[in-house]
Amino acid sequence: MSGKYSKYQNYDLLPYKDITGFDDQAFDGYESILTEIRRLISDGKHIFVFDLYPGVDKEELTGQLKRLNPDLVIDAEDCSLKNDEIAEIFQDNITEDRVFGVMTYKKLETCFDGSKIEEVRKRLSDGQQKLTFIIGVGAGLITLGDVYFYFDLSRWEIQLRYRKGMPNWKCDNRDESILSKFKRGFFVEWRLADRHKKSHFEDFDYVVDTNSPCHPKMITGDAFRNALHQVSREPFRLKPYFDPGVWGGQWMREVFGLDPDSPNYAWSFDGVPEENSLNLKFGNVLVEIPCMDLVLYCPKQLLGDRVHARFGAEFPIRFDLLDTMEGGNLSLQVHPLTEYIQETFGMFYTQDESYYILDAAKEEETFVYLGTREGIDRKQMAEDLRKAQEDNYEFPAEKYVNKIPVKKHDHVLIPAGTIHCSGKNTMVLEISATPYIFTFKLWDWGRTGLDGKPRPIHIEHGLKNIDWDRDTTWVKNNLIGQAEICKQEDGLTVEHTGLHNREFIDTYRYTFNKTITCYCKDSVNMLNLVEGAQVTIAGTAGEFKPFEVHYAETFIIPASVKEYTMTPSGPAEGKEISVIAASVK
Repeated sequence: MSGKYSKYQNYDLLPYKDITGFDDQAFDGYESILTEIRRLISDGKHIFVFDLYPGVDKEELTGQLKRLNPDLVIDAEDCSLKNDEIAEIFQDNITEDRVFGVMTYKKLETCFDGSKIEEVRKRLSDGQQKLTFIIGVGAGLITLGDVYFYFDLSRWEIQLRYRKGMPNWKCDNRDESILSKFKRGFFVEWRLADRHKKSHFEDFDYVVDTNSPCHPKMITGDAFRNALHQVSREPFRLKPYFDPGVWGGQWMREVFGLDPDSPNYAWSFDGVPEENSLNLKFGNVLVEIPCMDLVLYCPKQLLGDRVHARFGAEFPIRFDLLDTMEGGNLSLQVHPLTEYIQETFGMFYTQDESYYILDAAKEEETFVYLGTREGIDRKQMAEDLRKAQEDNYEFPAEKYVNKIPVKKHDHVLIPAGTIHCSGKNTMVLEISATPYIFTFKLWDWGRTGLDGKPRPIHIEHGLKNIDWDRDTTWVKNNLIGQAEICKQEDGLTVEHTGLHNREFIDTYRYTFNKTITCYCKDSVNMLNLVEGAQVTIAGTAGEFKPFEVHYAETFIIPASVKEYTMTPSGPAEGKEISVIAASVK
């Protein structure tokens, strides 16, 4: 394909890791899975526990398992509290806001009735060797049985199911907005489920990928755990996903070869371990698991001892792409200051970020909005924002906010508290801290969402978080053009491009035409090939199979790798390429 934005057309939409040594421990489809369960039954196993991540289709699974003619089927969720009781417990976390809740620190056990669990346990201990299936979210709270299965699901697939009408777990909210469903998942369900799952990683006899309806893939617990250990020692990519938006553009459609029937593509997430999945290949069976499983199971190897000590089992960096080519401006926004996100939302660090301009239109000026202009009237700006929200009034953004020209490969730093947005006709690689939904939109250029409804605006939150000292002079001195050359030799230039000293992320751009050596420095590295067709990553002592990365792909190098080489390869062999690398300071 060739066109306006076409480059190399080598972006891999289905990256995976080959896992060796467990080809005979992977099962493809229900028939294969049921055959394995029959084998286990013939070996004398009689209590089978099928624990589910919220969103897994329990009805589909139960229908398939009944083909095995169990003597007793127990729905684990009959031991849970009633829907309204659970809603009451988490009301302070859910809040009345359309978008934001408060992070729960409770555990899945909170949602269950201990006396009902004990009743089930008594039924199981009656001495009779009945073939018993216990199925549902939280089944492992009752017993691990003779064989313990965990049925997993990615957060992206959960969101797609929400859009199709799936309710939240223990809710009757099929018709509720996607924003409300996502909020409940983000602040409550996924936290409960991840804590429960994390506590049982060593107990899993089998792990099942349920991302494809009616076509699950299963691996043994040993295969699962060994695969995660392997990935924690090698470079890897995440399975990307893409989504349209009101300001979305056309660059990704063409450069990545995406579905031409979508109106646009606004977002690409291929560097957000909380959201993205890992594809693991066992022989001919491709299994998709949430990358959060890796973060939760191998945090020290993945993140590094220093980063793990600071963040725990949480991946602190994210990369995503924002496409406004032939699209529109992003919403004018600000992210919460650290103390505000701690006190208001229960998060212990905030959404500091930056815009790396991966590409920009050549035929016209491109820009970002960044920081307040000098000498503005703060009260008048607040009044105009409220007026724009309530009346048919266009907020005069350029009266109050700096409009800064940008070009390809500029890196704009955006510590939390800085009012900002990218303008149209830019392709932004957003490099930021992980808390990714805490965006206070101040003005959305009078648009509605793709669903025709007004997009959420959070003026009052936003006004409490704008750092008014970040005016024109401060922005130019601190956030624009901060790249400094820190090493230069024949065939290699290393530039420190950021981030601001309020941000915990360091970024370096490597521009080179030869093999270079890089060091993790006890921090996970997240990188993107921002110029050039291909780069090959290798261990300095051959510790892993050479790993190929293509233009605009994000990839992760675990801290356990310690040092690695990068070499222009394939069509880029001997040519100059550029890689941006982020790590924790």
